[in-house]
Amino acid sequence: MAPRSALINVMVRAAEKAGRALVRDFGEVEQLQVSRKGPADFVSNADLKSERMLRAELAKARPDFGFLMEESGASAGTSKSCRWIVDPLDGTTNFLHGLPHWAISIGAERDGEIIAGVVYAPIQDEMYWAEKGQGAFLNTQRLRVSERRRLDDAVLATGIPFLGRGDHPAFLGELAAVMAETAGVRRFGAAALDLAYVAAGRYEGFWETGLQPWDVAAGIILVTEAGGFVSEIGGGRNPLAGISILAANAHLHLPIASLLRGAAAKRKGIARPVGAAPPA
Repeated sequence: MAPRSALINVMVRAAEKAGRALVRDFGEVEQLQVSRKGPADFVSNADLKSERMLRAELAKARPDFGFLMEESGASAGTSKSCRWIVDPLDGTTNFLHGLPHWAISIGAERDGEIIAGVVYAPIQDEMYWAEKGQGAFLNTQRLRVSERRRLDDAVLATGIPFLGRGDHPAFLGELAAVMAETAGVRRFGAAALDLAYVAAGRYEGFWETGLQPWDVAAGIILVTEAGGFVSEIGGGRNPLAGISILAANAHLHLPIASLLRGAAAKRKGIARPVGAAPPA
């Protein structure tokens, strides 16, 4: 294992501290009656408390960095080039329902590029971390993306639009296209962990639309440092600032992209000859 840098150690310590607090809150929310009022307010408070804790820990170690955080938005630091991109609780709905699949996500950005990332799943005590040029790791184990080359062997992950969010018909077209060609699709409800699982070779790929930078910042560098590819679904190279993301191993990135773009073309009524490349 490559030695963890000072930057990664800062991120890991902050994630572990916030994670301990969230585990205590999760133990309480499991006992609450699931309703729209009490638990929802409780989870909002847990989210905010986690964010305050992360902000304090990260600012103490790097006081010049700016922040982009899910709850409190963007704030500038004295450094014009560096900032933290933080999701204090990715998988809030899972947390609310007592489902133990949620995480803390921290990305370090320099001049618009993610240079380090941490995704921490406290319930499982799984700390995913990566730094540019140093590889990706789960705790002390080096990560590599899956080597599977065939779509019919591949398991993919995605996020499903829900009430009031996303383009439901478009997603159903994508899902139908992927279901017809792959070994399975999973929806666990935490994009940061989906990307971490791609880096770990647990999934061959992940796609979703409508995400925010804090959902994907850390996951992007985890996948790329584990040998995978990350892009926008349509081929754009900046999923951090785009409206969609596709992450996969080197063998399946283009075939998955072709399926998704083909589904979009079909919905728009664009006829393509069999075997033709999808539209750019």
